[in-house]
Amino acid sequence: MQIYSQNRLDTPPATALEFFQPTHQSERPQATNGVAMSINGDDPRLAEAIEMFNQQDFFACHDVLEEIWSETLSEERVFLQGLIHATVALFHYTEGNLGGARKMHDSAVGYLSPYQPSCLNIEVTQFLQNFDACFAPLLGQHDTYPESVAVDESLIPQLAICD
Repeated sequence: MQIYSQNRLDTPPATALEFFQPTHQSERPQATNGVAMSINGDDPRLAEAIEMFNQQDFFACHDVLEEIWSETLSEERVFLQGLIHATVALFHYTEGNLGGARKMHDSAVGYLSPYQPSCLNIEVTQFLQNFDACFAPLLGQHDTYPESVAVDESLIPQLAICD
């Protein structure tokens, strides 16, 4: 039984199809005794995901974040969903899927904004500013589909840990 799919893209490229495989109920960890599972900033998988993100390994980062997200039933679940969407947005942007990148950018900002200034020891405010700067050429006004827009790799944001 499929739970749901995060795929909101009109026509994702073939490489993105694996990105959006639905989570099956049998693969999802279940809470025991009705106690919600939560995450904290010290989870080693979160550190691994941050490292992958900062190395621009967005595909692998997505997988790790989704694993954490699927186990989290606390309020941080929405924040993790925002990180997943940011990762997917950057994946699409670097692969040239501009429509998918723009949609996922907007979704990520919507999920992450309420968690400013930080969540799970991650600097959210600075990340969102850098994320928007990276996407500015894509998000600007265009008379036609912005085919010539390409990501400026020097502007790809990093996830920073709070001091």
